[in-house]
This record gives sequence, structure tokens and C-alpha cells, in this order.
Amino acid sequence: MTVFARGAVSAFMLTPTLEKLLVLQDRDSKRLGLEAQLKAVPGDIALVEKKIAGEKAAITDARAELMALESKKKLLEGEIGSVETKLGKYKTQQMQVRKNDEFQALGLEIQHTEAAIATLEGQELEVMYAIDEAKKKFAAAEALLKQNISGHETRIRTLRERETNLSAELAVAQADVAAARAPVEEPALRVYDRIAARMQPACVSVRGNTCSGCHLRVSSEVESAVRGKGDAAGKLATCDQCGRIVYLD
Repeated sequence: MTVFARGAVSAFMLTPTLEKLLVLQDRDSKRLGLEAQLKAVPGDIALVEKKIAGEKAAITDARAELMALESKKKLLEGEIGSVETKLGKYKTQQMQVRKNDEFQALGLEIQHTEAAIATLEGQELEVMYAIDEAKKKFAAAEALLKQNISGHETRIRTLRERETNLSAELAVAQADVAAARAPVEEPALRVYDRIAARMQPACVSVRGNTCSGCHLRVSSEVESAVRGKGDAAGKLATCDQCGRIVYLD
């Protein structure tokens, strides 16, 4: 009894060529699987790197929001200082004037300036509260985002280790394929390669007169060929629907 990837097939049902092709197909299947996995790794890494970039951008945005509030506070402090200087000048001038109308006019300017200072100080207080809240939110968000980034970086290290391991496994699988190809007769190998380049698997069983590759009924000629009868006995039989190499299950 010879065992292949698709199940147990009695050796007397297969020609030596088919046995070799099924071994080759099994090795090819493993190789292709490893190649597909290896090909997917850079894309997986790129997706994780994109997530890291997103997390870092979120930290930058949160920091920028906090810095904008702090800049606004400094601007308000500057405006308050400027208006207070103006208020000081008005008060000095008021003390120096002799005319009552000038004294009253400066009094109005002083009132307006004091009101402006009160408004600016109210805005400054609101900004200070906003800064305190922004600092709390930023600290919490930064901690979470850095934790996420650490997890993503661990994921990338795992993917790179996987890439290294897959490369090593693929090298072994490629050597196994080369070893499995060596004993296959050249004509049969050409047929197998032609089919395998278009579809996988290239060799499939016939079950109940139906090709297990395309699931369509094979002709009586193909059925006779897989049973080793007639002129096709001992030759490779191919499905007259999909073109795969077929053997009797």
C-alpha cells in the first residue's frame, strides 16, 4: 500500500510513472504552500507597520492639540500683559490731568480696559482647564498607544522569525521537489509541468467515471485508459474535460 497526500491508493492500480508523479505532486504542493505563506509575510508586516504609523500619528496629533492649547495660553498671557500695561498708562495719565472732562474720559478708558482684562483672564482660565484635561487625556492615550505599538512591534518580530523559518523550510521543500523530479521520465515530466503550470493539482483520481478535478464525467476512452485497457494501457491518461492527468480511485 502506497500512501499519498490525497489518501491511500493501491499500488497495483498505478503505473510506476504515476506513482512518481504523485510523489512529485505531493512535494510540489508543500513547496507551493510554503511559497504562498512566504509571499504573504511582507504584506502582513506592511499592515502592522501601517498600524504602528497610525498609533504614532495619534500620539503626535494628541501632543499637537496640547501644544496648541499651551500656545493659546501664552498668547492670552501676552495680550493680558499688553492690556495691563495700557491700563497702567491710563491711570498715570488720569492722575496728571487737570480738566474734569479729560479725567472722565480716561476713567471710561480705564473701565473698558479693565473689562477687557477680565474677559481675557476668563478666557485664560478656560484654556488652563482645557490644558489640564488635555494633559490627562494625552497621558492616558499615550500610554495605551505605546502599549499598542509595543504589541505591533512584537508581532513584526514574530513575522520576521516566521519569514526566516519559512525560507529554511522552502529550501528543504525545493530540494525535495528536485529529488522527486529526478526519477520521472522526461515525457511524463513535460506533461505534468504543462498541466501544473495552469492548475493544481495536476494529477487527480477518477471516481465513479467522474474526474475529481473538474467534477465532470470522463469519456469511455479515458475510463478505459485509467483502467489500463486498450491501446492506452500503460500510458498517462488525461481528462478530456480539464486536461488533468487522471488515475483510477
